[in-house]
Amino acid sequence: MLKKKKTIIALSLIPQILMVRLLSHYPEFIERYYSNGLYEWLSKVFRFVLGWLPFSFGDVLYIFMIVYLIRWMVKNRRRLRNDTKNWLLEVLSTSALFYFAFHLFWGLNYYRLPLHKSLKLDHEYTTDQLIELTEKLIKKSNTLHTSLASNDSLPVTFPYSKNDIFKMTSNGYEHLKAIFFNLEYHPKSIKKSLISYPLSYMGYSGYLNPLTNEAHVNGLLPIYRFPTTSAHEIAHQLGYAAENEANFIGFLASIKNDNAYINYSGYTFGLSYCLNEVYRRDEALYETMLESVNKGILKNSEEVRRFYEAFENPAEPFFKLFMDNFLKANNQSKGMQSYSYVVALLVNYFEKENL
Repeated sequence: MLKKKKTIIALSLIPQILMVRLLSHYPEFIERYYSNGLYEWLSKVFRFVLGWLPFSFGDVLYIFMIVYLIRWMVKNRRRLRNDTKNWLLEVLSTSALFYFAFHLFWGLNYYRLPLHKSLKLDHEYTTDQLIELTEKLIKKSNTLHTSLASNDSLPVTFPYSKNDIFKMTSNGYEHLKAIFFNLEYHPKSIKKSLISYPLSYMGYSGYLNPLTNEAHVNGLLPIYRFPTTSAHEIAHQLGYAAENEANFIGFLASIKNDNAYINYSGYTFGLSYCLNEVYRRDEALYETMLESVNKGILKNSEEVRRFYEAFENPAEPFFKLFMDNFLKANNQSKGMQSYSYVVALLVNYFEKENL
């Protein structure tokens, strides 16, 4: 009887995949009935049930699963060699269950209506538009830096703990509700990850657990990058699965926050993306524009770069390759490169709103 159930569950993987592929062609349906319907309810339930815990239940679950998997493989090492058919059946049935849970609890958000369509934004831009926005962000970043640092050559030092940043991040989302009616962030469920060291070695600043809907930030991350990373993961938690969209919303939530330090983190975050795009198009222009950026801002950015360099290891490219393929398998055809597409949203949003 048990084997029959496992066979049925394993075979269900095929219609599940076909159903997801079918739904991917109807983003308006996903947007209305899942992202702004079922998912909103599910997300709030998970955040209400698990958000109050002072630790990540999802991380504990992952650790348990890894330990259980290793134990199972050691215990069944002979069976893996001699009973391939039943072993494969267990793998497929387990995969079917995870596939179902992933898409039900969060994954279908990858197929929702693209943000530039729901906001009625163009998704193309010219180099002149890019330069105009970059100059605006440089001016705003320099102004904020000057107000927060004793001189333009020193990095900004944040007078808050990382837990303080968590508490303050939601303020920006309160202001965003006027633009995005579904961005009310209550109850909260954002935490420092229990597996921050592995995340650092994998090159990740945070992640959303799709099975528990807990947003996680790498607890070792420099505090300068903490506000935008927190806002980014909350955007994922609120149903914006695409990386470019989560970056864009995280940027907006940071610059609309009442706290100047979080504003600074947000504006310089957006500036870094724009400068990288300028560099890609015109290296000489990039060097010229970089000279107008306060040296202290560059030192804050250098702090983040050194952090990731300290954890570089031979395995990191494999983790990045896995994430790249994961994104491509979930409706982000550019994979990891989709992170850079936040610039298109920034350029066109600033132009539309005359910011």
